[in-house]
Amino acid sequence: MIHGLAVSLLTFTLIYASLGNEIEEKSTSVTEEPKPHSASEEGRSCGCNFLNRAGVSSGSKSGVLFPEAAVKYTREANEPPVKNTKETARFNQMVLIPRGVFLMGTDEPAIPQDGEGPARRVHIQQFYMDMYEVSNLEFEHFVNATGHVTEAEKFGDSFVFEGLLSEKVKNKITQAVAAAPWWMPVKEANWRQPEGPDSSLADRLEHPVLHVSWNDAVAYCAWAKKRLPTEAEWEYACRGGLENRLFPWGNKLLPKDQHYANIWQGDFPAHNTGEDGYTETSPVTAFPPNGYGLYNMVGNAWEWTADWWSVHHSTDETHNPTGPATGKDKVKKGGSYMCHKFYCYRYRCVARSQNTPDSSASNLGFRCAADQLPDYLQ
Repeated sequence: MIHGLAVSLLTFTLIYASLGNEIEEKSTSVTEEPKPHSASEEGRSCGCNFLNRAGVSSGSKSGVLFPEAAVKYTREANEPPVKNTKETARFNQMVLIPRGVFLMGTDEPAIPQDGEGPARRVHIQQFYMDMYEVSNLEFEHFVNATGHVTEAEKFGDSFVFEGLLSEKVKNKITQAVAAAPWWMPVKEANWRQPEGPDSSLADRLEHPVLHVSWNDAVAYCAWAKKRLPTEAEWEYACRGGLENRLFPWGNKLLPKDQHYANIWQGDFPAHNTGEDGYTETSPVTAFPPNGYGLYNMVGNAWEWTADWWSVHHSTDETHNPTGPATGKDKVKKGGSYMCHKFYCYRYRCVARSQNTPDSSASNLGFRCAADQLPDYLQ
């Protein structure tokens, strides 16, 4: 556990920077990809990058904040090895991503302040990637095997989108994120209770696990003989073999009027019409896979990567880049079910955002990568 952090709601950094007119609600068509009125509109955020806890360490050169904690959850430290169960085997599958070269980033960034550019030539060696986002069922298997307690559980609270909360829970909340008032710190919100104490995982075991910090994700990966993907690996895998395309399936948001991702339709944050079939997370198996056979690479839940955050990138050609040696925030990719064209146009392969490594929220999860296929999956 991160030392020196309070476990009350006061541990959250509540950003009191006004967005002014940027909080104005806007609607968008659900039948075709709308065109933004200006670059500033594209840069609007759903606010989840503000959901950071205070007093976070600046990290270490190893990229692991607490390596001694991660070791605790390796398979070697938890003999006998945990085997893939019949239930988890359906979701715990990995895909071989072939080696290749691609243009990472873009020279036409939709949100320049996020460091989406410039485009640079990147070589990627072959690796394995989880076919699906880590599900509640798989994370439960990990917790049962190791006794892991997530940071949201240790702190006693986590951020939840207001639209998912019951009136009973909302009536007890006195704080919100000023820059994104639809985000609220909720006591006892965690992966088991995504919307607080009156919620559960009933009917959601096949959905992505939420309220997991970067540190929680690292612990899971170490236990599973996997790791988090680098940002370059993630983006390469997201593209599914396509070049210069916005989404994992191409440039059109709704090919043949079919939904390919779980994102927000309607007026954000007032009303999600759910025309893609969901108003919150969807099962990790939902929607068609990309060219590499990966599901939900954009939308549904944000996914942690291994890299420290930076908005400055060299145009030099690189091989298997791993990002900055140190930093304050970690990169997350893919967007979530809360992403909307005019508030968080980050459900694109090049899009990116960040949070501190101990942050957690009701739209943040992860998937794993590996250099070699773990023995128990062979």
